Parts: sequence; structure tokens; C-alpha cells
Amino acid sequence: MANLRTKYLGLNLKNPIIVGSCGLTNSVANLIEIEKKGAGAVVLKSIFEEQIMHEVSRTVAAQNDAFYYPEAEDYISEYTKQHKLQEYIDLIKEAKKAISIPVIASINCTSVGEWTKFAKEIEQAGADALELNIFVLPTDPEKTSSEYENNYFNILEDVKEIVNIPVAIKTSLYFSSLAKTMVKLSWAGVDGLVLFNRYYSPDIDIDKMTMTSTNVFSKHEENALVLRWVALLSNKLKSDLCATTGIHSGDDVIKQLLAGASSVQIVSAIYKKGFDIIPEMIQEIERWMDSKNYESIDDFKGKMSFDKIENPDAYMRIQFMKYFAGIE
Repeated sequence: MANLRTKYLGLNLKNPIIVGSCGLTNSVANLIEIEKKGAGAVVLKSIFEEQIMHEVSRTVAAQNDAFYYPEAEDYISEYTKQHKLQEYIDLIKEAKKAISIPVIASINCTSVGEWTKFAKEIEQAGADALELNIFVLPTDPEKTSSEYENNYFNILEDVKEIVNIPVAIKTSLYFSSLAKTMVKLSWAGVDGLVLFNRYYSPDIDIDKMTMTSTNVFSKHEENALVLRWVALLSNKLKSDLCATTGIHSGDDVIKQLLAGASSVQIVSAIYKKGFDIIPEMIQEIERWMDSKNYESIDDFKGKMSFDKIENPDAYMRIQFMKYFAGIE
């Protein structure tokens, strides 16, 4: 029987399939089911920097007397932040009691701020690691690329000073030099990089003349972009790589491992097919490994990365020259 064990963020995983942060990982009952179905680890639903601060503002605004007594305003603000955080801490504690697979906490953030002190409480609650889902869309024409990039390093530095557990960053494609930034983050001490997070995609309802959303779930085809960058970066980083977006089958997992990923995260596949997709993926990986006589993931991990394939230029090509040759 194939051995699917792997390491990610220094954690021992029974297989490389991690259920990513989503609404389904906000329930202990679901976490128990996720473990039963065979997942290697789970990332809890993110707690949002904006969510915490908004809750503070909303609560203070509801307390008319608070504005007459600064001490009362401070008390209410602090109580609200702690109350919101306490719910998350309770989830971590309950999860650690209920399941044995690694529990990774998640903070969705955009900037350095007082929220970083929450990271220590998350660690003390028992989280095995922390994933920072940093969402920064570079839309300000007055800001340079360096200013946007420095934000990632400032957040990482602040959090790493506070916690001892492994820290991963779930990042986007939006960098003027993606490869250089990922390498620098690796040098800066991030334990893992999750490639890539998916932004909310706005759309317009032309009948109702309202804003709506589109492409809520990823599609299988989206994993090609992730595959390219995992293959290009896997042998250049000190950090582990976790692939996410567009991973909907065992074959998709295998491809990312061949490119050099240590693990993968799935979310959309579960929303579309349910928790049973986890054992299906595991069985597909096992069958493939048996057919190739691979006993462990280490036997083939990175075998198709940029530095190891015969034609590495295939990962660099961005035009369909061969595909479209002769069509005109």
C-alpha cells in the first residue's frame, strides 16, 4: 500500500490533502467529518481583521453613553474584540479536543495593526500553525509596487515576533515580480506559501442594475496557473509550498506534488461534491502510485519541477506558438 505521509510547515500529515479555510471549517461537527473522510489537516475559517474592527465600531455606536465617557468606550471596544476573538479561540480548543489531525488557524488581513497580538492567543489556544491570508489588491495609483510588497513583510515580521508556531502566507499573483517576492518571503522566515488565494470577482446584473459576484467556486482549469508557479518556485524556496485553486481530483493533487508542492488545499471540490471527494482523491493517488511503483510521496515529489524536467522552457512559455502553428 502506498504511503501518502508528507510534511507541511513541519507538521506530520497522513496525506497531502488539506481542507482549506471556508464556511465548512467553522463547525466542530464538520471538522470531525473531515477527519473521518481522511483529510491530512484542516484550516479553520478565517477570522477577519476588518470583521473584528467593524464589530468594535458597531458596538460602540450602539452605546450612546460611551461617547461621554472615554473609559467606557475603551472598555466596550476591548470587550467586543475579545468577545469576537473568544469565539474563534473556543473553536480552536474544541477542534483540538475533537480531532487529531493538525488544526491550522487563519487570519484574513490587509495591514499591520493591533490584530497581530491576537496571533499569540491563537497559539495559546492550541493551533498547530497559523495561515495569514493577506488580501491586498494593488489599486492605488499613488502607491509603488515596493509599498505593496513591504506590507507582506511587515505583517510577517510582526506575527513571527509574537508566535512560535509555524506561519504560512496565502498569497495572490499580484506582484510586479512574483518570483522575487516569494523568494524574499522565504528568506524572511515564512514557513510555507499557499499559492494562490482567490479574490472576490465582481459582476453586474444588467437587468437589476446591481452588483453581484461571479466565479465563486474554482474550476479545474485554474490549477494550470498554480502548477506553473509551483514548478518554477519549488526548488528555489526554503519554505514549503501548498497548492490551492482548481484542485478537484486526485490527478490534480498528483500533478501539484510532481511540480514540487508539499500539500494541497481543497475547498470548491468539497462544496461541489461533498466530503466524499476526500477519500476519492486519496484512492486515486494510491492507485496511481501503485501503478508507478512509488512507495512514498518523496519518491516522486518535485520530479516534474522546473529544475528536473528535460524541457524546463515549457514552464516559461506564455504563447501558444506550437498549438496555433499553421492555423492562419
